[in-house]
Amino acid sequence: MILLQKPITNIEHLIPQKTPFVMVDSLLGFSDTNVVSSLKVLDTNIFFENKALSEPGLIENMAQTVALHTGYDYFLKGAPAPTGYIGSIKKIEISMLPQLNETIKTEAHILHEFMGVTLVEITVFNTKKEKMASSIMKTVIAS
Repeated sequence: MILLQKPITNIEHLIPQKTPFVMVDSLLGFSDTNVVSSLKVLDTNIFFENKALSEPGLIENMAQTVALHTGYDYFLKGAPAPTGYIGSIKKIEISMLPQLNETIKTEAHILHEFMGVTLVEITVFNTKKEKMASSIMKTVIAS
C-alpha cells in the first residue's frame, strides 16, 4: 500500500457521485490492489440520523471507496472516472456507527478484478483504529 504524502481532498472528479451523495472526502492511500479513503461525519450528510452515519451511509462509503480506487486509476491514465454500481454484497458486518464529527478510515483490498467486475474486501475503522464495519462486495463498471 502506498500512502500518499498528502491526502487528496479534491476528489469530486475521481468519483461519479456528486453532492449531496458523496460519502468519501479524501484519498489517503493507493496501490494496484488497495485504496484508503476517509470521511468526516457531518450533520449535513444525507445519511446522518440519530447523531450517527446510518448503515446505508456506511455501505455507500464502502462502495464509493472502491469507486475512488477505480477513478484515481483512470485519472492516472488520463481518462475520466467511469460510472459503476454495487453488483452484490456477499457479506456485511456493522458493529458500530460513526458519530457526529468522527472521521472514519475505509480500507479496500481488491481480491479479483475481471472485465469491469471487482470483488473487494472492505473494512471501516474509527479514529481509535477499532473496526466498525466490514464487507465483501462486487462492484461493476457500467458499460
